[in-house]
Amino acid sequence: MSYTGTVTVGGPADTRQAGDLVISKVTVGPMDNDSYLLRCTDTGSQLLIDAAADAPTLLALAGDGGLETVVTTHRHFDHVGALAEVVEATGATTAAGRNDAEGIPVPTDRPLADGDVVRVGTCELEVIELVGHTPGAIALLYRGDPERPHLFTGDCLFPGGPGNTFGDAAAFTQLMDDLESKVFDRLPDETWIYPGHGADTTLGAERPNLAEWRARGW
Repeated sequence: MSYTGTVTVGGPADTRQAGDLVISKVTVGPMDNDSYLLRCTDTGSQLLIDAAADAPTLLALAGDGGLETVVTTHRHFDHVGALAEVVEATGATTAAGRNDAEGIPVPTDRPLADGDVVRVGTCELEVIELVGHTPGAIALLYRGDPERPHLFTGDCLFPGGPGNTFGDAAAFTQLMDDLESKVFDRLPDETWIYPGHGADTTLGAERPNLAEWRARGW
């Protein structure tokens, strides 16, 4: 069956091949967080995006391949609930946005800045800072698939709008500015979006709504 990105807590992972990267998506925990396991087909190296909850599920997803890296997209508690247990079990290197690292309850081995590259074997993920939902939130961009770019946005972009900025008008403006200049202005409509909760989307599906999001202020 083809990948849809629709998963449920306790259900199976949804998996797709993207160039030399295999992407597996699961939903975990009481807040239905999406976690993503990336595996390089050349080397077998694996990286996890957001050890959000339910460490046994995430460790089973990684299987005998282990984990080299866990990247946390931002510091909110629902995205780090299983981080300590997963890191203890695997010895994985931790990485997170430089301005969110202090708010994560597990030491960050590698603070990430805009434009940094995180590697999964021979595959490269570009770090994109998207400020507003938190001061140091990041997205990860994979361009190695000839069919489309793949962007893991954490809680910064969802189907239907940007992440919550909790009534802070300046934070909302900053997040929208970053999304427009670093994401929508740079990437094509076919770019696949993997959010921190819920269903996937594409930039093409969301692009017509940018002015509406600005006008509504959230």
